[in-house]
Amino acid sequence: MGYIQSLLGRNEHIAFITRQHWIVLLSSLVINLFLAVVIMALVTAISLLLPATFPLTLLLLVLILIPFVRLGVRLVNWWNEQYIITNRRVIQTEGLFNKHVIDSSLEKVNDVVLTQSALGRVLGYGDLEILTASEFGVNRFERIAGPVRFKTEMLNQKEDLGSLDEFGRKAARVLEAAPPTAGDVPELIGELDELRRKGIISEEEFAQKKKDLLGKI
Repeated sequence: MGYIQSLLGRNEHIAFITRQHWIVLLSSLVINLFLAVVIMALVTAISLLLPATFPLTLLLLVLILIPFVRLGVRLVNWWNEQYIITNRRVIQTEGLFNKHVIDSSLEKVNDVVLTQSALGRVLGYGDLEILTASEFGVNRFERIAGPVRFKTEMLNQKEDLGSLDEFGRKAARVLEAAPPTAGDVPELIGELDELRRKGIISEEEFAQKKKDLLGKI
């Protein structure tokens, strides 16, 4: 089981995963390539001026590796920073060994602000501000890949969550009402099956709720 899967609750599933766009790596790539060129020029000059010895050779090898190690660390950090939408939450994870996780319940999401520059629209990246009723208030995701799909999927999952709440209220009214209102049961079972197909409720929950509803007929 992966780390992301270990964060999920019962009947919770992942709807969409993204990370920052590759463009965020450009500055690190350019800087480290420039550093590599400078170091290699310096190493060449030193090797021409000084006699070759084991300590000197080892030092030169370490110097050459520095920019590539820096770039590797940046790539690992980029890969492990993920933005995830489930059928219940929006989750942000960071870190390879020391993990940092922030999540917001879809129920508390009030609004989503999407900002894309002209270049961002061409390359497919943008900034998202998720306004929530939680103590954090605003979650800002900068230069993420596929921001339009991320926003759309989050709103879809929030709508499905609202559908589940609405179904619960309607089912409670039918189950608590007198027998004459049992005509609503077939409609509710149809809605219940749709929730099951979308993965919002499990097969076990579907079977139990369907049994409860059929008991009213």
